[in-house]
Amino acid sequence: MKKQAVVINPKDNVATVVADLSANSTVHFFIDHTEHALTLLEDIPLGHKIAIQEIQAGQDIIKYAESIGAATELIQPGRHVHVHNMESLRGRKDK
Repeated sequence: MKKQAVVINPKDNVATVVADLSANSTVHFFIDHTEHALTLLEDIPLGHKIAIQEIQAGQDIIKYAESIGAATELIQPGRHVHVHNMESLRGRKDK
């Protein structure tokens, strides 16, 4: 199995893809030493994030075992996670 996405820490709820991937393809990744797979719901560009579990609106997006922002809507596993469905919480004076 060729790894198609990277999960940095078992606490992460997103993975980073290592190639351009098409909707409806199956992506394989490891959490610790356990292989996982899920079907992509949309095209994902190289270097972008995908949800590897359901992320509720307002819930933290976790990468590197740290919050990198919050979901602005429900994000299903296999969906692209980017500026269209998350917002940064760092460097903001209003939050």
